[in-house]
Amino acid sequence: MPVVTKITTQKNSGERYNVYLDYGKGEEFGFGVDENVLIKYDLKKGRELDEFELTEIQYADDEKKAYNLAITYLSYRMRSEKEVHDYLKKKEINSTIIQQVIQKLVSHRYLNDEEFAKAFVLTQMNTTSKGPNVIQRELKEKGISDTIITLSLCEYPEEQQIQTAVKLIEKLKGKYKKLSQVMMKQKMEQALAVKGYSFSIIQEAFQRTNTEKESDEAWEALQYQGMKVHRRFSKYEGWEYQQKMKQALYRKGFSIDQIQSFLDSMEEE
Repeated sequence: MPVVTKITTQKNSGERYNVYLDYGKGEEFGFGVDENVLIKYDLKKGRELDEFELTEIQYADDEKKAYNLAITYLSYRMRSEKEVHDYLKKKEINSTIIQQVIQKLVSHRYLNDEEFAKAFVLTQMNTTSKGPNVIQRELKEKGISDTIITLSLCEYPEEQQIQTAVKLIEKLKGKYKKLSQVMMKQKMEQALAVKGYSFSIIQEAFQRTNTEKESDEAWEALQYQGMKVHRRFSKYEGWEYQQKMKQALYRKGFSIDQIQSFLDSMEEE
């Protein structure tokens, strides 16, 4: 059986040690080990180790290294159990060790999916414009159970959702100002849905916001879209030109009266 001949501190870590062994042919490097493992297995000069003990020590050290990796990963922000699992898996940690590390982290309260989900919802609510449906999807991707997701989303009250949606509508007005009134509202509704807001929240937000264009804004949008369509169909003349212009502008959400006004203005020029 090998005998421990020397134990030295590793240069880059005061908590890890190099253990040297003699298998009967002289001293050679045996393995590196964490301080806690060193103490747990009473490693010291002159101690004999059988193959079972060597395997057990190596496993314990691998587990300790994985635990330390997880602690460092958690030091930057809160994580879900799945996030830690996936991180350790990327580091090519043994799956059994990963489960043991996660159990230990949970027992030490370094991991708690309920607390994580609640904090995640509050952070997204206060720092982003995401609606609950998007937040729900992101929590699902992080491995949070449906029950915990439902509970955590209670932190995002409907009134807060409506207020955030109203702010989004105000921002989107500028983005879609060159569209017709109808198309602008459709685009804003789609944008809010993509952001994760429900139909009822979107409708309530619109009721609290004035999205009706002023007459000059409506005319400016009509001119902008009308000239784009005109450039496409300028090669046509007479009735065919009129029909193509009317059909295209109608699809863009302008009324028959608005379209006729634009066409009349084009004829005057």
